[in-house]
Amino acid sequence: MTLGSKTSFSALPNDALVGMFDSGLGGLTVLGRLLHLRPGQPCIYVADTARVPYGGRSEAEIRSIAAEVASYLKMQSCQALLMACNTTNALALDVAQEHAGAPVVGLIDSVAKRLRGRRIGVLATPATAKSGAYGKALRAANGNIKVLEVGCPFFVPAVELNDLGSPQLRAAAKSYLQPLLAADVEAIVLGCTHYPLLKALLRELIPTHIELVDPALAAVDVLSELLAAPTLNSKQASAFSGCRLLVTGDPKAFAVGVERWLGFSPKVEHVSLQQPG
Repeated sequence: MTLGSKTSFSALPNDALVGMFDSGLGGLTVLGRLLHLRPGQPCIYVADTARVPYGGRSEAEIRSIAAEVASYLKMQSCQALLMACNTTNALALDVAQEHAGAPVVGLIDSVAKRLRGRRIGVLATPATAKSGAYGKALRAANGNIKVLEVGCPFFVPAVELNDLGSPQLRAAAKSYLQPLLAADVEAIVLGCTHYPLLKALLRELIPTHIELVDPALAAVDVLSELLAAPTLNSKQASAFSGCRLLVTGDPKAFAVGVERWLGFSPKVEHVSLQQPG
């Protein structure tokens, strides 16, 4: 079951274990937001780096992956699941709900209920854009809204490789933005959790009156409504003191990315999610 701006769930304890997952580094933008607001929050972040990126995979693959990760986080006794991946949110939210055994907070519904405007652009992975999930959610919240979704296959690989200054990336970004600017959008949703890491580049390429919207902000706010008020603050605990980082690929490579984007040197564990057979 997903959560909107209001929920029927009883509040979980402030130290509830929160599960999160993404294909790689992108979900760190969600994790960083959570731990900025709730330093020391117990959480498990799973980065499925062995299968990054998700955006070019089939719907069947993505739904299978969502079942694996949600089931794993349930076995770890997570009391809430925050989907830090737009692609699985778009194509497999129902799968996560079925397997999580806990409340599920989605990025897409969270931001759709809080976004205002008549013309909205969405930059997303090819799979998310093809699904039309943002358009459906935004139109459900506001029937008069016009939504244009653009798939951006170049973005996630560039972020994972930290190749953020290349002419090829800049040219790709201009190409992806062109139809949104032509449609005179009022806001652009960063419909993949990797994309806030490209915010400086995107800001250079769009007029100042267009808002860049990070769904992580809305999703973490929705999760915080579910949890009791935190008892820790930034002076009492390290923001990351309760966080476990797990990867299906190379732990050392992921640790480098975490240090680059979040500014701390983490312990990263390897985990296998795929069922044998």
